[in-house]
Amino acid sequence: MIVPMKKISLITLGSKKSETLKKLRKLGIVHIEISEGKGEKLIELKGNISLLESALYSLGKSKDIEPKSATAAEALEIAQEIARLSDEKKDCISEQIASSAELERLKSWGEINPEEIGDLLKNGVDISLYEMPKSEYEALPDCIKTISLEKTKSSVKFALIAEDNEGEEEAVNAISPYKVVLPQRSTETLRQKIADLDTRIKDIEEKIASYIVFADSIKQAIKIFEKEIEFETYSTGMEDQNLASSDSDNLSVAYFRGYIEEEKLDSLKTAAKENSWGLLIEEPTEEDNVPTKLKNNKFVSLIYPLTDFLGTVPGYFEYDISGWFLSFILIFFGIIFGDGGYGLLICAVAAIPIIKSLIKKKSISPVFLLVGLFGLSTVLWGTLTCTWFGLSPEMLPAWLKSLSIPVISNVYGDKLWYPFWTNGTAGLTTAQNLQIFCFTLALIQLNVAHIKAAFRNKKSLKILGDIGSMLQLIGIYYIVLSLVVNPTVFSFSLVIGGIPVGTVAIVLIAIGFVLSFVFSNYEGSVIKSILSSLTNIVSVLLGVVNVFSDIVSYIRLWAVGLAGAAISATVNELAGPLLGNFLFMVLAIILLVFGHGLNMILNILSVIVHGIRLNTLEFSSHLDMSWSGHKFKPFEE
Repeated sequence: MIVPMKKISLITLGSKKSETLKKLRKLGIVHIEISEGKGEKLIELKGNISLLESALYSLGKSKDIEPKSATAAEALEIAQEIARLSDEKKDCISEQIASSAELERLKSWGEINPEEIGDLLKNGVDISLYEMPKSEYEALPDCIKTISLEKTKSSVKFALIAEDNEGEEEAVNAISPYKVVLPQRSTETLRQKIADLDTRIKDIEEKIASYIVFADSIKQAIKIFEKEIEFETYSTGMEDQNLASSDSDNLSVAYFRGYIEEEKLDSLKTAAKENSWGLLIEEPTEEDNVPTKLKNNKFVSLIYPLTDFLGTVPGYFEYDISGWFLSFILIFFGIIFGDGGYGLLICAVAAIPIIKSLIKKKSISPVFLLVGLFGLSTVLWGTLTCTWFGLSPEMLPAWLKSLSIPVISNVYGDKLWYPFWTNGTAGLTTAQNLQIFCFTLALIQLNVAHIKAAFRNKKSLKILGDIGSMLQLIGIYYIVLSLVVNPTVFSFSLVIGGIPVGTVAIVLIAIGFVLSFVFSNYEGSVIKSILSSLTNIVSVLLGVVNVFSDIVSYIRLWAVGLAGAAISATVNELAGPLLGNFLFMVLAIILLVFGHGLNMILNILSVIVHGIRLNTLEFSSHLDMSWSGHKFKPFEE
């Protein structure tokens, strides 16, 4: 259920903002509706968190070491030191890269010392180094004096000695692009510099790694600063109203709006009375951005890890479908994975941490319990359809095959099943039976949505619109069976017990459409409701088509499950011949593990893409849910 909320406005003296917030934080029951603050302190606090998070990233994953404790201030100093060391490391790496690039550039010249060349210049020998194409070198004028250092088929390395010969300056300028720029340091010095920098980088890395013992303290410091940011945001974000009669007076009040659980309202009233706070209590309206808090039993609450991962929160005025979400996602998961063997593996994965928690007498994480339920659902579906690791039914024991349901079991894959009204003239395959099951799931789930809506509208004529939607669903369900599954078995001319089923389906659609058209927008006036439907006539007509597509959309469960079964069977076919040869047995095992493992990963993605979609889109759209809510987060210590 969605916990009932009250909207509150709290007023306090401007001089007592901090004191009031501290008392409210200690109380821990009010969701404050302030999202932005201001001031240098807030900027500084956010900078501290950024620094701490950067330090935590630099430390990497914690190792099996004995942690050391540090205060938030000490953790911040450690983070500052890590940041300084990280910056120094970046500088060292940059300098090392530059020196390495310089060495690479001069690699073909051997050892070069710019100081020695400078000494020659002091002694009157002006020497420069060049590298140019051989053809151009041979065409140099006689006024240029060179010493060839190395010749290849295409180029020449040489030293040019300036002697102020006539025409020399002009010739030298012409070949300036080929001049080799001398390094600032000798190549030997560059190599030593690189080695020194490498040593320093390793020292820095060791120093940073030594702070890993404070990782937990840094995480705790982040939480502390986040609390300070929250406090400062509320403190600086509260609206102030000056009540002073003159500029010399300093009388003001501060106020904010927020929300509180209805059952905890008395505690806030008591605190307001004790502290002389002004308190206005109102009923939330649909215009208010009311936070949502869900409260369910322990079993239904197992869905919370999944909804938290998805970030789906119902709006305060929407529905809590946690129980239905859990029930149907378990069914969808089992059908999509579809293999009892995979289900056993999932159960084993969940059982390990559950058993560890039981041994250590710790509370079991809901995540592992949910995964365990997913595994059990898959085992159940695999048992009903006789699907185990993609093996053919002939390879399975008789007792396992006997547990399956014949009409959907792989054991009877080629057999036709004849409904009583066909008199043996038309039958259904196992695949068609599975399709019918998926469409029946659609009928049940989508009708649940309209039944919930009908209960909400039970005191209004709008309930007739919900009944109309249910009638349309039932009628279109039969149309889907006829058009998609088997037009012979589910013909429009079908008569059972004197009832013309096809005709009844069309009549239900017609009656349902009229009821929906007239009453779906009812807000106290039938005329206004009809006018509203006429205004949106295109959307109303498309709504019938959407109902058809929503039901058909559930066939994705069968299709994805079929694809997964085909992949697992293919993997077995590829690995089967290799298992008969001892030399290739290891390769076969690798192929089986990789193939089935990849198939399970694809199935997980399919659950996210298809299974969750049916809950959050098709089902929710029939509830008019947009998942526009945000979580109730009380201001607490």
